[in-house]
Amino acid sequence: MAYQPSPSVAGSSLPLLSRPQLAEARRVRAVELFERGVSNAVIARAVGVCAESVRRWRRVWEQDGASGLRRRAATGRPPKLDDSQVEMVRAALEKGARAHGFEADLWTLERVGVVVTRATGVVLSRASVWRLLTGRLGWSLQRPERRAVERDESEIARWIAHEWPRIKKGP
Repeated sequence: MAYQPSPSVAGSSLPLLSRPQLAEARRVRAVELFERGVSNAVIARAVGVCAESVRRWRRVWEQDGASGLRRRAATGRPPKLDDSQVEMVRAALEKGARAHGFEADLWTLERVGVVVTRATGVVLSRASVWRLLTGRLGWSLQRPERRAVERDESEIARWIAHEWPRIKKGP
């Protein structure tokens, strides 16, 4: 599921900031106030954080300067699929499941995993396939409605109109 920033203030032409961008903007503002000699308590109120955060930022600023408070790239293991491979997978999935030899045009995690392996040569776990679909491709879980093939809508409407009022208890 993709993160969606909160809506902008009506009539404002300011761009929306993501959470990490907003946090960095607060730290940058704090640095400006550090350089002007403003107290931690005043800075905390001005940028909307607790005084302990400002004290921590000040220690980093005194030790490493303003660059120490800049946003850093996310740590952790890099994704197995790069952006071009993700686009290859997107194109393959948009063709539908039948185009890849599956009986029904329904995607499951296992089927998507097979397509990912065929398209990129990379084998992903079910959890990684889920993160790929929801996080990087923006897909969501869709369950098909379960209905009997023999379902007769006109007969159902007739039953509700004529039979149900006859057998229903109460008003």
